Amino acid sequence: MAFSGDDSRCPICGEKNNCASVQGREIEKCWCMQKVFTPDLFKQIPLESRGKACVCVKCVARQKVGINVKKGIISYGEAFIDFIAKNESNTDFDPFLGGTTVNVAVGVQKLGAKASYICKLGSDETSDFVRKKLLIEGVNQSGCVTSVTKKVCEVYVHKSKEGDRYFHSYIDSTPHEQVYKYELQEALFEKAAIFYFGSGTLFHPISQETTREAVRLAKKYRMLVAFDPNIRMKRWESEAACRNTVTPFLYETDILKISQDELLFLMNSTDLTESLEKLRAYHIPFVWVTQGEKGAVAVTANQTLHVSAKKVQAIDTTGAGDAFMAGILWCIHEKGLPEREESCKQYTMFANALGGAVSARYGGIISLKAKEVSSIKAGS
Repeated sequence: MAFSGDDSRCPICGEKNNCASVQGREIEKCWCMQKVFTPDLFKQIPLESRGKACVCVKCVARQKVGINVKKGIISYGEAFIDFIAKNESNTDFDPFLGGTTVNVAVGVQKLGAKASYICKLGSDETSDFVRKKLLIEGVNQSGCVTSVTKKVCEVYVHKSKEGDRYFHSYIDSTPHEQVYKYELQEALFEKAAIFYFGSGTLFHPISQETTREAVRLAKKYRMLVAFDPNIRMKRWESEAACRNTVTPFLYETDILKISQDELLFLMNSTDLTESLEKLRAYHIPFVWVTQGEKGAVAVTANQTLHVSAKKVQAIDTTGAGDAFMAGILWCIHEKGLPEREESCKQYTMFANALGGAVSARYGGIISLKAKEVSSIKAGS
């Protein structure tokens, strides 16, 4: 499009560009200082418009990898073993592979996209359990690192006399055993389309550094960056430490999935509308705020859309949010970014359905059979 004379609008698509200079703010504080611009993006700007107006955050996200050129989703984090009590005696347990980033990796792989997982594992039985489960699911483990002293985190879930399951204890014997930034395999980033991470390891300085390096590599190779804070306060020294560590990563994010409670917490607010307004300062192109059984709110630069979830008989909501994120990432990987309201709605409906299917069973997304996954995909 030709230059409209309005320097507050993107010269490519015409949407508001939220330029700090236009708004009378310091250019150093502009959202564009945190983004990477490629030569291909500048080529899309009409000659008569160059140097006269900034592009918008959506066009910057759109310039990232051509989803049809690069394939695969990288998930980085920490694996868990969830030990679920078989009965009220809480002395006998069934082990399940768990952890947000593991669930997402398994989820996108089950849906048909190629998933690669990055974490640190040990050389004992529990680590071998993780390796075996990931192998069965077809998740690429070439980015995983082995340390003989590493112990996989264990989560124990007990059962009450009434039959309800509840969190009992969390054991992390080796919290300092994290992936170092030099252990990241750059070749994985060169080939993949989306990099996904959570905040589960950000409590540790080593993993903070590794995450920043992984994001740098993702940007270098024009990947989309997806983030789910999935905050667990038990791993943080304080609420302030959590906020101060997590929020800077929002500036690097293209796709954000966050629960309503987490959003309110990070934005230090009690009101959803106010929190969404505060979140706009981070200029994240695509945001999904999950609301449990109520569905989710999808937010882009020019629309806010609530999509209700179908009612299910919830048995265990553990991992439902991870299934939702897996659904969103699969849709974007296979169909591209949701540019229109209809596609945004369809992606959210699919993610809601996947999260609902997981909450109606024990064992998380890893327990879904191929036939069930195919049925959910067919229904979308």
